[in-house]
Amino acid sequence: MKNRVHQIVSASWFERVIIAFILVNGVILGMETSPSLVAEYGTLMHFGNHLILGVFILEAALKMIAVAPQVGRYFRDGWNVFDFSVIVFSLIPATGEFAMIARLARLLRVVRLVSTIPELRLIVATLVRSIPSMLHVMTLMGMIFYIYAITGYQLFHEHDPTHWRSLGISLLTLFRVVTLEDWTDVMYTAMEFHYLSWIYFVSFVILGTFVVVNLFIAVVINNLDEAKAERLAELQGPVTQKEILKDLRDTQKALKRLEERLERSS
Repeated sequence: MKNRVHQIVSASWFERVIIAFILVNGVILGMETSPSLVAEYGTLMHFGNHLILGVFILEAALKMIAVAPQVGRYFRDGWNVFDFSVIVFSLIPATGEFAMIARLARLLRVVRLVSTIPELRLIVATLVRSIPSMLHVMTLMGMIFYIYAITGYQLFHEHDPTHWRSLGISLLTLFRVVTLEDWTDVMYTAMEFHYLSWIYFVSFVILGTFVVVNLFIAVVINNLDEAKAERLAELQGPVTQKEILKDLRDTQKALKRLEERLERSS
């Protein structure tokens, strides 16, 4: 029975069925934002939510049976822990003081799509492993922001107090500039004070937007390549003695056939 269950949970059709239920759950959650649809199909939506929760519980139970009696192996996978946590939170009654938590837990079921699709898991794992490197990039960006904020305050706070009246407001102004959202308005106001003020803004855009953002992208791509290499190594796995012997036998057979052909040709 254990082997049969393992074949089921490992099958591609089983994964597609779970993805289908997650997508249906997302559609139901979207429909629940419409009062008219809730009034007309509320009972059907309620039944659908319970049915989908039952499917998720069955999925978790089957995966535990597949690794039984070592159920701890199920919880060694972080994605399985996430899926199990979603199920636990979904069992909270959607009434009283826990109503909001229950609604958020139902929303987390849509996030389960990430844990179901291997490609999405790879992307999320890449982002997580990129955090330490991103902290260094953010530190560099913080230094650039701090230096430019103080410089901007010293240069423009008297002429344009709306954007530069304090260090905090200066940082917010620079955040506006780095997002490229109407930053030229701030620059033109500063240029009324001095026509060379554009140098300050253009240099900050080049450093803050182009250089730092590209550093973030480089960190993510580098970690994505490493994650792909590790994933490929996991899929390949170590070569067993049985596989080595099989390759040797196949090589011997190929050499024997080649020898026979050479003898016939001579």
